[in-house]
Amino acid sequence: MAQQLNGKRVAILAADGFEESELSAPRAALQSQGVETHVITPDGKGIRAWAETDWGDTYEADKSLSDVSAADYHALVLPGGLFNPDTLRLNDTALSFVKAFFEAGKPVAAICHAPWILINAEVVKGRKMTSVPSVAQDLKNAGAAWVDESVVVDSGLVTSRTPKDLDDFNAKLLEELAEGRHSKQHA
Repeated sequence: MAQQLNGKRVAILAADGFEESELSAPRAALQSQGVETHVITPDGKGIRAWAETDWGDTYEADKSLSDVSAADYHALVLPGGLFNPDTLRLNDTALSFVKAFFEAGKPVAAICHAPWILINAEVVKGRKMTSVPSVAQDLKNAGAAWVDESVVVDSGLVTSRTPKDLDDFNAKLLEELAEGRHSKQHA
């Protein structure tokens, strides 16, 4: 698989309050396969993690949201946490960035509360997805078919519930990235 991933670039979009393991574990899995990752933040400044029950480390940004385009990347990762997706789902630039990945048929991986961002980007209708249980009704109300599984893949869209599912999430993220564009991925 590493050969299929050689030269790939993945954007990780996050803001303060992302769940630390939901950024660090996918990034490590991607980098272990030779994938270049960029942490992208709304203002290009470092962001502070939430580490299960308290504030965690600060992660430096590689790029500002205003300086990137979906065309620069092969896939997008959206870590969860409570504060991070709540901030990003109200950011029009972030929503446009996310939607552009769907319009281009590129893989998108979202975990935990991150599907809130996808709901506001209006890309979940008709999609089979999972999330942390507290987001299930929001997804159903937005037209998604929610299921309680460790990982769900729907034409390039990878979703998982919580950090306990990161091994499955990371495996499917790598698989979808290796497959490339998905004709049924849609906005």
